[in-house]
Amino acid sequence: QVQLVESGGGLVQAGGSLRLSCAASGGSFRIAIMGWYRQSPGKQRERVAIITSGGTTNYADSVKGRFAVSRDNAKNTVYLQMSSLKPEDTAVYYCNAYINLSTYWGQGTQVSVSS
Repeated sequence: QVQLVESGGGLVQAGGSLRLSCAASGGSFRIAIMGWYRQSPGKQRERVAIITSGGTTNYADSVKGRFAVSRDNAKNTVYLQMSSLKPEDTAVYYCNAYINLSTYWGQGTQVSVSS
């Protein structure tokens, strides 16, 4: 069973930076498509960024140029570096893994950006 544990969330002022981490265990991390999603109160969960096993990345338009997703296969960890944060980035951020036609989610980490 794949387990995902996020860390790195917190409270930051607008314009600041945070780095989220997601440690994976119990699965074939190297072949997984890893992603970061977020959900704000009253809104649907939205995809923020994904990274394939080969390192190809894709970002939501709202975070392009500000966020960067990366992975370290030796550590079974995926990262989300967030810069130039805005109040509208406030949300619970979830790590996602897609492996062998199955999807797994972490428990989420809160990111709050004050104006």
